Amino acid sequence: MCASRDGTETAKRMRLARRIVIKLGTSTVTGPSGELCSEKVAPIVRSISSLLKGGRQVVLVSSGAIGLGRGLLGLHPSRLKDVVVKQACAAAGQSLLMEAYKRLFEQHRTKIAQILLTEEDFSNWERYSNLRRTMEKLIGFGVLPIVNENDTVSTAELETFSKGKISRAFSDNDRLAALVMSGLEGDALVLLTSVDGLLRPKEGSVVANVSAAEGGEVIPFVTSITPELKRLAEGPSHNGRGGMITKLEAAGIATDCGGVAVIANGGEKDVLDRLFEGQPVGTMFLPCNRMKGKRRWLAHAAGIRGRVVVDAGAQRAITRGKASLLSTGVLRVEKEFGSMDVVSIMDPDGREFARGIANCSSDLSREKQVLFTRENIVVLQAGK
Repeated sequence: MCASRDGTETAKRMRLARRIVIKLGTSTVTGPSGELCSEKVAPIVRSISSLLKGGRQVVLVSSGAIGLGRGLLGLHPSRLKDVVVKQACAAAGQSLLMEAYKRLFEQHRTKIAQILLTEEDFSNWERYSNLRRTMEKLIGFGVLPIVNENDTVSTAELETFSKGKISRAFSDNDRLAALVMSGLEGDALVLLTSVDGLLRPKEGSVVANVSAAEGGEVIPFVTSITPELKRLAEGPSHNGRGGMITKLEAAGIATDCGGVAVIANGGEKDVLDRLFEGQPVGTMFLPCNRMKGKRRWLAHAAGIRGRVVVDAGAQRAITRGKASLLSTGVLRVEKEFGSMDVVSIMDPDGREFARGIANCSSDLSREKQVLFTRENIVVLQAGK
């Protein structure tokens, strides 16, 4: 059953949230010249330290390394169109980012640890499980993990945003933050950015571009992330890489985890304090379902190794009866795979509707072999 559609249940969830993932976007962390924006970051550091002292568990996912590196190297923003230049900026800026956080958090006697991740840390179940254990241990030690993608060696985030479509385990720190929350089974995901939330202009449609929504109002609650909502939110942000579409993707992962997601303005005064006091801030996304851990991993984080197209009968059996998939129901293999690989399962029109962990390789020479047992299949919700 879905959570209450007014603010009462959401306010209660935020007040009681124990395990929290907070993501700071580039526009919050850095200024226009590539410098650290202390006037925004320092109050957020104070609030996070206060949450920790109050017994909450917090993980911080922070963008900003590329922006700080660009400022250090004196490069024009147009140079960031080149992936290798971005990687060089990330290498130069990551140490600056952590140095700044160390200085700011030390003022509140908060210990920090750096965690740099690549796509493979999420697409491999064993590495995904190891990551959780490491972060759990840091949290147990009372340390604040500060997470970022390792842009210096990984190009998954730098290259994959194209026409609003995401093709990898994560393509932006919004999605990375949501996957971290999912892995840790967090209670709340807070995405702090440069806009006040998801906006609705006077005519009633939803847009993500704040410049196109002058006079618009923040939508306080979203109960369902529809394909129409995603289409209206497509387009990268001015300073960041994903824009509102990746925030909607991240919110979808968070609500599948059974948690609350919030998009709010990182420049607002005491934004985190107000949120976790239960005050209405930004746009809140309400959970309706809670997918189990490995099913969430399959749906959102797993790297796809193979692809099969099944007939209508097999599709119905999977979606309605939660049946295993036999080789006789496969129309064709579009990308070969091996045993234990994660495979995309598509309908006759080529639309992905499920994913599974292969029971055997894609060799279909044996009749009626079980390609995927029903326990290792997850049916994707519409619009994912």
